[in-house]
Amino acid sequence: MRLFAAIGITLTLAACVSGGGRMDDRERYNRAAGKPVANPSAVVKAELSFARLAQEKGQWTAFRETAADDAVMFVPGISNAKQWLNGKVDPESAVEWQPHKISMSCDGSLAVSTGAWQAANGSTGSFVTIWRLENFDERHRGKDQDWKWVFDHGTPLDAPLPAPDFIETEVATCTGKPPANANRITIEKAMDKRSGGSPDGTLVWDAVQYSDGKPSITMSAWDGEKMQRIGNALKEDQPQ
Repeated sequence: MRLFAAIGITLTLAACVSGGGRMDDRERYNRAAGKPVANPSAVVKAELSFARLAQEKGQWTAFRETAADDAVMFVPGISNAKQWLNGKVDPESAVEWQPHKISMSCDGSLAVSTGAWQAANGSTGSFVTIWRLENFDERHRGKDQDWKWVFDHGTPLDAPLPAPDFIETEVATCTGKPPANANRITIEKAMDKRSGGSPDGTLVWDAVQYSDGKPSITMSAWDGEKMQRIGNALKEDQPQ
């Protein structure tokens, strides 16, 4: 199963290009220059393959095979995923899940997948998985895309999420340039923290473990003028 715990999730995915919408200036330049162009459908494919692998080969086997070497999970503290998953026996029935929305950085190197999960015991909830395109620079040389997850967490819910008619996709705006470290805030009382982001800085994330043990995950995207987020990473702003 996904790891199910009460976790504050802040998700802001401001987008200028969404689901096949218009190209903005940077994406048009990237396409003309032969540079990578964001392709959320590649992450839809990776997420669906991940879910299918869990059913075919086993839940924890699927997690091990798709995790990046530096992937992290709340278990309940921030831990290296591969170390935590090492040797774990697959449950008899793997959790099932479906992505509802994929949001990607302008450069196409990082994406956030959110959706719903269902366990064999009838429990249900939501999940967030952050995917990273490995060997991103090699993509210019025609290498196959290799997506690995760098963060994953599931949160239990009292009622199942409504299923969308289709998987929504969106891409952070490519206009302008995010200032260095514009997304970061000082987090007090943080016991541990892991952060990541796309090379172009248009999609970033922070996983925080507070001194009282409470975790949170915050994701922000560039809107052409500033990094947009809902709330912030301070625990007192997270759901209790």
